[in-house]
Amino acid sequence: MGLRLRTLLLATFTTLAFACDAKAQFNGNLIVDVNGLKDRNGLLCIKIFNGSQGFPNSNDRALKRDCVKITEEPMRFVYKGLTAGNYAVAVFHDSNGDRTLNRNSAGMPTEGYGFSRNPVVKTSAPKYGEAVFLLAGANTRTVIQMKYGN
Repeated sequence: MGLRLRTLLLATFTTLAFACDAKAQFNGNLIVDVNGLKDRNGLLCIKIFNGSQGFPNSNDRALKRDCVKITEEPMRFVYKGLTAGNYAVAVFHDSNGDRTLNRNSAGMPTEGYGFSRNPVVKTSAPKYGEAVFLLAGANTRTVIQMKYGN
C-alpha cells in the first residue's frame, strides 16, 4: 500500500474515532414547560428518568427531582448538561406541600399530574415508553399539560 493511501486511511480512521467519541459524550439542555396549572398553591414537583425502572413514581430511581414553589404559569424547569439519550418526565402539583402525589381510596390522584409527550391516562400511570423522548440537540424542549381529576 502506498504511503499516501496509508496516510489517508489513518486520517480517516482518526477522524471517525474523534467523531464517535464526541457523539458519545454529547451534552444538551432539557427545557420542561408545564402548562395548565389550576392555581399557584403548593409546589410543582418534577422527576426526570433516563430509564424505565421506577418510572414515574420512584424518587430513588429518578435521575433528577425537584419541588419548587409555583410562581407563574407556565412553569419552566431547565436542566443543563444532560447526556444525549432517552428521557421521560413526570410532574405533579403538590397542592398541600407534602411532596407526595396524594391519592384517593381507589388509588387515583387527587392532585394534578402530567407526563412528557402528554399520553392519555386512563386507569394507571403511563409506561416509560409512552412518555419517552430523545434529548439529541443543544436544547430539547418538552411541554407538559397538567391533568386534574376534578
